[in-house]
Amino acid sequence: MSTLIEDGAVVLFQGDSITDCGRDRDNDLDLGSGYPKMVAAWFNAIYPEKKVKFINRGVSGDRVKDLVARWKEDCIDLKPTWVSILIGVNDCWRRYDSNDPTSVDDFASGYRKILTQIRDNLDARIILCEPFVLPVPEDRKQWREDIDPKIHAVRELAMEFNTLYIPLDGIFAAASAKREPAFWAPDSVHPSQAGHALIARAWLETVKAGV
Repeated sequence: MSTLIEDGAVVLFQGDSITDCGRDRDNDLDLGSGYPKMVAAWFNAIYPEKKVKFINRGVSGDRVKDLVARWKEDCIDLKPTWVSILIGVNDCWRRYDSNDPTSVDDFASGYRKILTQIRDNLDARIILCEPFVLPVPEDRKQWREDIDPKIHAVRELAMEFNTLYIPLDGIFAAASAKREPAFWAPDSVHPSQAGHALIARAWLETVKAGV
């Protein structure tokens, strides 16, 4: 299979704790223990001759506004040729645990700002991963009223900026028809190792590097 990712590419993963996954901030080579590490391991095993560099700049707890604040240093200055973004669940979560909601308009506006910076400053392909919430524990079901409009906003931005798109909320919903939701993400948000593998497989399939 021929992958979309070019020789010598620099792939940047951006997002919140799902992407961060315990990475060592003092070691640029450390990708954490989640899906970025799995993607890099599989991709480099399949395409060692391409000499692709993978970078993780996910930061636990981040919302879209946090990406906006650090985007020059943690994206533009790194000069990636691919930018993969998974953000949005904290923009939902803070409404319920801190009474600090992010409106859909503010979410979309901030997201558009970082995508515009990529378009204007980099010759990079973009992969947008939709945020997701699984229905476990029970109170997470009410989060749908907040997360669903944000998922639709990401889909619209993917069309607007002609990005690749990974429908993670749908992927996890389908997986939860095979095994209970807590198997994939025990707290509805942070994936298990199997959940991270599900994301990694979808990511690799999207760039035509399936395993």
